[in-house]
Amino acid sequence: MLLLLLLQLSASCFWLGRSEVVTSFERSCRQFFFRGTPPNEALEPENPAWICQRYQNRYHFATLYDRNKRIPVYSAYLYQPASCIRPKTWLVEPQLVGPNYSKTMETEETLLKKFGITLDQLMTSQAVLQDYKNLTGLNRGHLNPCGQHSDSSSRTATFTLTNIVPQNEKLNSGAWKNYEEQTMKKKSQGCNTTYVVVGAVPGNKYIANGRVNIPSYLWSSACCQVDTHQMKSWAVIAENDQNQVRLLTLGELEDELTRLYGRKQVSLFNNNCPRNEPRITSSCKRLRSFHHMPYTVSVLLPCLAVFQLRLSEHLL
Repeated sequence: MLLLLLLQLSASCFWLGRSEVVTSFERSCRQFFFRGTPPNEALEPENPAWICQRYQNRYHFATLYDRNKRIPVYSAYLYQPASCIRPKTWLVEPQLVGPNYSKTMETEETLLKKFGITLDQLMTSQAVLQDYKNLTGLNRGHLNPCGQHSDSSSRTATFTLTNIVPQNEKLNSGAWKNYEEQTMKKKSQGCNTTYVVVGAVPGNKYIANGRVNIPSYLWSSACCQVDTHQMKSWAVIAENDQNQVRLLTLGELEDELTRLYGRKQVSLFNNNCPRNEPRITSSCKRLRSFHHMPYTVSVLLPCLAVFQLRLSEHLL
């Protein structure tokens, strides 16, 4: 009897762990957020969906989706850059249609033919490929980009329309692309683990006859664990009608988003992520005062690396 109870409990936990659309990120997909802390509720839309982006039986990133505006609020992932090979198909999220449908992203064709979902049901729940046809000056812009994942499954998983916004085509192929491919690479030098949250601020215009919102701003933020002695962060924001990206501190971005959303103070990462400059442990800070010497090699060497990294940050 006890064995049967344990098996039922195990099966139940496994089933819950498979869920794609979840109630929050506090208990699901925590691995994509620094210290398991997602952005606070200041960014939550009126009708949110928390999606653990699942493809080929594995979670690849997390997305907070705005069901009403049919765009993602943000996507969170681990930065592991590699070359991107674009797949031929785009994917959608079945559980936005209903909780009893597939727990992994599928193509529109698969949902319509295999699961018996109607096109009207699909279009009511989320953006579809038809929404992005015949655009002028805009194209499909990734929040979580394909080229920042090291394995093919994760790269393919970024091609879900729940990770896409209508983005200014010049920005997408210009300054934003440069940030994703060049600035991120430079900024993340020396990082062991880099947590990224990329988002879009809703605007006042729409495509597809009012179905899909065109963001007014796009933004990106990163929190990097260098080692046990230091962390650093950085951020950018761009207006979605200009080919220009502004480099900010994390604290500056949070303040800017607070102003744009007009709600409570925005917090994108756990409080241990520095808001203004790379954070150095107290033992390293005391090295500025010689009367605290001597120090062991185990303390001196990591701190030396910290100061070298701080210098390289200024040179970049």
